[in-house]
Amino acid sequence: MNDSSAQAPVPEPLPLTGERTVPGIAEENYWFRRHEVVYRALVERCRDRTVLEAGSGEGYGANMIADVATQVIGLDYDASAASHVRARYPRVTMLRGNLDRLPFADSTVDVVVNFQVIEHLWDQGAFLAEVHRILKPGGTLLISTPNRITFSPGRDTPLNPFHTRELDAAELTELLVDARLEVTQLVGVRHGSTLAALDAKHGGSFIDAQIERALAGEPWPTELAEDVAAITIDDFEIAADRIDESLDLVAIAHKSSTSVIG
Repeated sequence: MNDSSAQAPVPEPLPLTGERTVPGIAEENYWFRRHEVVYRALVERCRDRTVLEAGSGEGYGANMIADVATQVIGLDYDASAASHVRARYPRVTMLRGNLDRLPFADSTVDVVVNFQVIEHLWDQGAFLAEVHRILKPGGTLLISTPNRITFSPGRDTPLNPFHTRELDAAELTELLVDARLEVTQLVGVRHGSTLAALDAKHGGSFIDAQIERALAGEPWPTELAEDVAAITIDDFEIAADRIDESLDLVAIAHKSSTSVIG
């Protein structure tokens, strides 16, 4: 006899690849919270809207947006990620496809969310042109990306092998303007006082302390593991000043309310 009250098993977490952030993994908590703080800061801009998360990854962000949006559609090229989202986050309508050919009709989406994704794309301009095409007049793009100046300092190529091109604030703004999107807000994510203290505690860089252990493939010292596990979104700041010192860039851009496709 079937038990109708039994719940379907929760899917296993997606594996860490370095290409996406996955919740629920202790060693990943710093990076997860650094991404989560942007969702929390901007989620209200999705309220009562039809939202596309372009590059939805593990899907936790799209699921957060589903708390307030009329409809949330996730789009990702990775087949395993798409299957995972369908199984774990039933409130998200999950599609698989390329971000430079968005499977939507012109002027049909209220909000496009693109967090920590554009740096992975080979043709960033083509993606943003597609965003402009599918947004309704007056529609909104919410976008974040690592700040090239602080993420890969002094390098001609990105430090992360999964990144094709990283951007500074001026370069991100130029890309958005070239796509006929009006930038109405540009801010940066940086460490608050607790994380600044952890930077000092761990030899000047809390981030480097984590990366060095990850690359070495060694067990983490108890103190480092405890410090990482304790991080919350309240340990980050989002502000418009000292933008070039920020860790991640966050922009809000809009399609003109009088835009004509073509």
